[in-house]
Amino acid sequence: MSFFKTIIADIKAVKLNDPAAKNIIETLLCHTPLHAIILHRLTHPLYRLGIPVLPRFISQINRFLTGVEIHPGAKIGPGFFIDHGMATVIGETAEIGKNCVLFHNVTLGGTGKHRGKRHPTLGDNVYVGTGATILGPVKIGDNAKIGAEAVVIMRDVPPNATVVGAPGKIIKLNGQKVDIELPKTEAENQ
Repeated sequence: MSFFKTIIADIKAVKLNDPAAKNIIETLLCHTPLHAIILHRLTHPLYRLGIPVLPRFISQINRFLTGVEIHPGAKIGPGFFIDHGMATVIGETAEIGKNCVLFHNVTLGGTGKHRGKRHPTLGDNVYVGTGATILGPVKIGDNAKIGAEAVVIMRDVPPNATVVGAPGKIIKLNGQKVDIELPKTEAENQ
């Protein structure tokens, strides 16, 4: 997908997910998380080209201006939406699929115990509630929902699951109510 098509998908995601976004002008001028996403979309190619310092410096300015910290190495699909944004942190090796929603104060971080891939991978259409923390090289399946303040550390979440609590546990899977502990990942066993 081209840069401009991706930005248009991000703008459409704001309109779809934010009832306060009244029109395109207001969205472009006043939706701070969208500004953070657009700046990330500019720094990510620079990071991939191996340009030293500049992408990180721009991402730090982005954090200062928007309150959203997105490492320029993070891979983010089109249609990405962050609501409010303040204190959102997305680590260097994080991967986010298409049409994902993150609320403010979400952390997609590392545990400090891994090298290489050390941040979460979110599938498509994943919803992450306010204050949720997802740590380590875990996989969050397509259409999963991570509830507000949930904590997922080193545990994969299957597709179509709803996870709540700290530590997180599955309360809904494929539309059915359940009560399941999250399974250990391969990385956790290492």
